[in-house]
Order: sequence, then structure tokens, then C-alpha cells
Amino acid sequence: MGSWQAGSFVVLKESIRAVKIVIPSIYISQQINGSPQYVASPGDTLHYEIFFKNIGEEPLRNLFLVAKLEGKSLDFQTLKTPLGEFEAGDNSVVFDWRRIPDLQFLDAREEGRVEFWIGLKDVWEAVGPQDMNPLIKSRIYLSQARHELTTKVNSKIEVIQKGYYADEVFGNTGPIPPEAGKATTYTIIWQAKNYYNDANNARIKAVLGQGVNLTGKIFPEGAALTFDSNSREVVWKLDNLTAGQGVSGSGSNVSFQISFVPSVSQKGKIPELIGKAAITGEDQFTGQKISGEAPAVDTALPDDDTVNDGVVR
Repeated sequence: MGSWQAGSFVVLKESIRAVKIVIPSIYISQQINGSPQYVASPGDTLHYEIFFKNIGEEPLRNLFLVAKLEGKSLDFQTLKTPLGEFEAGDNSVVFDWRRIPDLQFLDAREEGRVEFWIGLKDVWEAVGPQDMNPLIKSRIYLSQARHELTTKVNSKIEVIQKGYYADEVFGNTGPIPPEAGKATTYTIIWQAKNYYNDANNARIKAVLGQGVNLTGKIFPEGAALTFDSNSREVVWKLDNLTAGQGVSGSGSNVSFQISFVPSVSQKGKIPELIGKAAITGEDQFTGQKISGEAPAVDTALPDDDTVNDGVVR
């Protein structure tokens, strides 16, 4: 601060301040289920391990570590932390130096570790496009260090497989309960569901039971349904499944008719009409293969209220 006098600047008062750039003395890293690049799936249990290393030259003492978690998929009711405390208000796990020796004293170049477990919901509410491609965020605070880590979550993909004798699609015929040597037709319905991320190369597969064959009737007509006579595998190629398809809308169903002729050796039994249905696809957000499975269907037809006996006569 000063003034100009006769063309020269006269300093009355001068003050100098410096800005010091502090090099962080702590390095933070994280693993989930033993992997630094873990991709989570609905229903998983996540084992978090947070590592902190003193990369400075002086020991660190009396530290607090806070891990703040964010993500709709997290089930905070399942959180377990033997040496930490869970703060439900902001969904944080707090680790205190009084309980963890590595936070009480961490010498130069030494590394410490804390851990906790939390489950993912199998299904959680998806509101709209903004809820696609879900992430789990963990913000970690330790001394002057701040670190944010994100974990991608796979979509949940499902197949529902049901069998009916009484239906309005094809109109089935034949004896109920089935009789050896006589043909009875049934309708198999597949429904595909994809919840959170777009998926492609989607397929549903199942193997027909002994004495079961396709009649050739399919609805909707033109559905990409194929049959391998050697493996006896029925395959439905859906290709692309957008996020939410089959969950809140239609367009993900196929029905096909089968014919079952029981053998004499199947008398007194409840034979399987079609084996477990498996759906697979590739998650476009995570790059991972995803899958789901539905139970087999036998002649008892648990989804058809009109059938109360599936034992072959």
C-alpha cells in the first residue's frame, strides 16, 4: 500500500503471504470382495476393505476414518461392521482410533485396513431413465485425504416359465391327467424381465422332457423360436432388452405349444415337460454377462388351477 509522489510510488506498508500446497500424506484404496474393480450384482453381499497407507515422513496419530455410502441398491439393514459404527443419518460407517490400533498410530510407510459388509437388494425401485445404470459410491474421509470410489451394478435379468393346459392361446387337447400312449398338448409361456441396464444378445433356453415335442404353434407368430432336435433344446432369441422391459411393460412374452405322449415306464410318475429355463445376456453398462433361471415345469402344472393331478395313468 502506498502513494505516487513526483512520478514515483512510495510504499507505506507491505505484507506478503504465501500459499502452501500440502502433499497428501495418506494413500487410500478400496477392494470389494477381494477385487479393486468389482462389479456388483443384485443380491450380492459386499465385503468392503479400505486400505490406508502413510506415504509421509512423520507418524500419524489419533485418526478417524469415515466411509459414506450412496446407492439405491444398498440394503443398509444388512450392514455389519465389527470395529466401526454405522451412522444411519447420512449412511456413514465411522472408524475410531480408540478401537483400531492402525488409526491410533500409523508410522511412515505403514499401511492399515478396516472392513465392513453390506448386502445389495435383490430388487429395488426404479423410477425412470435417471435410475438406469446404477452406481454405488463410497466417499472416504481420513485426515486431510478425501477419496471417492464408484462401483457399477449389473442389471437383474429374469425369466418366468409357466405351463398350462387350460389356456386361451391355442386350445389344448388330450387326457388330463395324461395317459400312457395318448397325446396331451400343453402351452408353455416364457416371460423375460430386464430391470436396470440395457442388455443385448439375450437368449432363453430350456430342454424338452422325454416324450415331449413342439407342435409348431407359436404366439406371437414370427417369434425367433428354434428347436435343436439333437439336444432337444428350445431357444428364444430376444437380442436386445432395454432397461425396464418386461417389468413395467409388455412385449417380452412368447407362448408355444408342446405335445406329450407318456411312455408305459412313466406310469405313476409326474414327468417333466420342460426343464429349467435359463436366460442370458450381456449388460451394456457393466460389460458383464448376466443370467437368470426359472424352475422346470412338470405335468402337475402348478400355475394351472384347473389341473389337480399330474400323475400319468
